[in-house]
Amino acid sequence: MAEYTQIKLDIADGIATLTLHRPEKMNAFTRVMMAEIIDAIDVTDADDSVRAVIFTGHGERAFCAGADLTPEGGGHVFSDPNPVEDLSDERVRDGGGRLVLRLFNSKKPLISACNGVAVGVGATMQLPMDIRLAADDARYGFVFARRGITPEAASSWFLPRLVGMQTALEWCMTGRIFSAQEALDRGLVRSLHPRGELLDAARTIAREIADNTSAVSVAMTRAMLWRLSATEHPMMAHRIDSRAIYRLSRSADAQEGIASFLEKRPPAYPDRVSGEMPDFYPWWDEPGYK
Repeated sequence: MAEYTQIKLDIADGIATLTLHRPEKMNAFTRVMMAEIIDAIDVTDADDSVRAVIFTGHGERAFCAGADLTPEGGGHVFSDPNPVEDLSDERVRDGGGRLVLRLFNSKKPLISACNGVAVGVGATMQLPMDIRLAADDARYGFVFARRGITPEAASSWFLPRLVGMQTALEWCMTGRIFSAQEALDRGLVRSLHPRGELLDAARTIAREIADNTSAVSVAMTRAMLWRLSATEHPMMAHRIDSRAIYRLSRSADAQEGIASFLEKRPPAYPDRVSGEMPDFYPWWDEPGYK
């Protein structure tokens, strides 16, 4: 595992906890942080002992205060400082987008435990996470219009799917900071918790996944729900459903799932994401940047 400077990654009892860790900058986002999170997700995907990943921020003030507007040594904040004529050039790519695309392709479920302020990329990086919890005093803001830029991190794809177009437009066009209660009321988060109970609540959900489910089933379920819900016709889902049920119903995990249910005991699923994903996975062609 790499030595990280802006995050911490702890793995114990089947649960990984990834902590954004820039205490001097309210965990503000940098390209270094982006690269470290991407590397950490590579680690958790490759580690069959990891059944879920919890994201949180260091300290009591912030999950992530957005992009670092005062980077060390100066420099351009939002993009590469060098002029680029060809907009398909890799240097044009948004760092938040690079991050969320990697999170989108995670094989392990991602749980956000938002412990404080989450604005800009601090909010958008949570959108591809599967379950979002928040401290009851957390605050969110899609503040891009107040910085003279636009929503990033593919949030124009994720946010309307989570909260509906009207709410997504309101939050992004006003750029206002809003409460955790509003985030709950509008469907951005699952539940609110006192700050001291937030991580325990996230671990309870992660534990339920780890103790009761097949890792291969969860990885397939995650990919199917995120990807197939955006296709143009339910036939697209039916094709993959049929292939998945056909393959997984003949797996060792399915045998164990039935046996443990009939024998009224906890399951011990043998299949691993690293070696027993169905032969047609991935079924999609990953698009490139252009």
